[in-house]
Amino acid sequence: MNERVALVFEEREYGLTELRSMADGMAGTLVRRGVRPGDRVALMSSNRPEFVVAVQAVWRAGAAVVLFSPAWKRTEAEHALAITRPSHAVGDHPVLAELMPMLHLDDPVESGPAPSVEHDPQSDAVLVFSSGTTGMPKAVRHTHASFGAAVEHWRQVLELTADDRIQVTTPPSHILGILNIITALQTGAWLRLHRRFDLDRMLHHIEADRITVEMAVAPIALAMASHPELESYDLSSLRYIMWGATPVTPSVAETVTRRTGVSWLPAYGASELPVIAGNPIEGARLDSAGRAGPGVELRVVSLDTGEPVAPGETGEIQARAESLMAGYLPEEATEGAFTDGWYRTGDVGSVDADGWVRLTDRSKEMIKVRGFQVAPAEVEAVLHGHPAVADCAVFGVPDAASGEAIVAAVATHAPVGPEELIALVGERLASYKRPSEVLLVPEIPRLPSGKVLRRVLKERHGRTSDH
Repeated sequence: MNERVALVFEEREYGLTELRSMADGMAGTLVRRGVRPGDRVALMSSNRPEFVVAVQAVWRAGAAVVLFSPAWKRTEAEHALAITRPSHAVGDHPVLAELMPMLHLDDPVESGPAPSVEHDPQSDAVLVFSSGTTGMPKAVRHTHASFGAAVEHWRQVLELTADDRIQVTTPPSHILGILNIITALQTGAWLRLHRRFDLDRMLHHIEADRITVEMAVAPIALAMASHPELESYDLSSLRYIMWGATPVTPSVAETVTRRTGVSWLPAYGASELPVIAGNPIEGARLDSAGRAGPGVELRVVSLDTGEPVAPGETGEIQARAESLMAGYLPEEATEGAFTDGWYRTGDVGSVDADGWVRLTDRSKEMIKVRGFQVAPAEVEAVLHGHPAVADCAVFGVPDAASGEAIVAAVATHAPVGPEELIALVGERLASYKRPSEVLLVPEIPRLPSGKVLRRVLKERHGRTSDH
């Protein structure tokens, strides 16, 4: 009897038994290389089946996997190594290979039984990176217990079963990517992994593979809505398209539904708490992120007093659940993340009397570009390094294609062109952190405390872009 296909990549199919024996073999190799229970192993890889194998191999060796974005440049990888201190590395990326000895995913792995390691549910399983408002990204620590709970909650929100067929086009090093992959494998759903995002290829495979659940973020939704030949694809196998990472743009979602007949399932999560809220599949709404996810408690507190507010009133959304992260690295970053055991999301919104969540704003200064978090301070640090820059401030403005676009206001004391500054950021940081616009200004508005008045800069930008 043929085993069911678990994972497909390009033309190659993998059954669960084959994936398991590949993971066992790699786990044995890692142990022979000195990986011990409780160690951390860095993984920097392109989208490929061996990424999935490596995650499971690290777990079988009793270690935690630290997911590095393949978009990172050397500076970002060095920062990640400094705060997570992995003892070993696996991957296919030259940036990581230059920084520490790396087991290459193309190296042959001997098959053999996996090392037998008993997992402590409270030990770390996976570390993903989330930018803080104070500069470089922080590592979010998930234990086997918290990540396992998140997988189960996601399965329930999606109502995923072994009959479902899904595809992953987003980077698996991001919380949504790894969550989708592990949830599909543990549910027994059929999963196609894509090397990179390509809209026509994604649409082709919905039709060819009879995909039932599609994952999207704002740029994918926008690309679908504006695709001149969207109607030429048969998308009738889809139960819904999940919209995550940013609040839904109703006009875009409605256009896709009108042209394809497929409805949307808005959901809301964070690296720190992967499934905060989700819509019901029957009766999903575009004006809400849904209701609290399974096992998640939500409250809204006043931005001024920190006291809980009445249903429907606006404030910071806070959450607690068994799927909540264990904390950040560096550890001192964890201090401000919680209030009395509640995780402070930094998102501003409301929860009405029936539990529907609406998101309106970010209380933190984060800029969300194509679902990725960008910290203004990280981009500002690069700009400050240019000899002509006297002062600068970075902020986000709404952008139909990316959710938000990055704008840098720069005061100079020597002539420099915007293109040169944009190129400088592009050399040092991942491409999604590059400003789309540089405004040369006489000075950066600041409070006496030195805090940048980003609101003032946004208003000025709005006025100039209206003309």
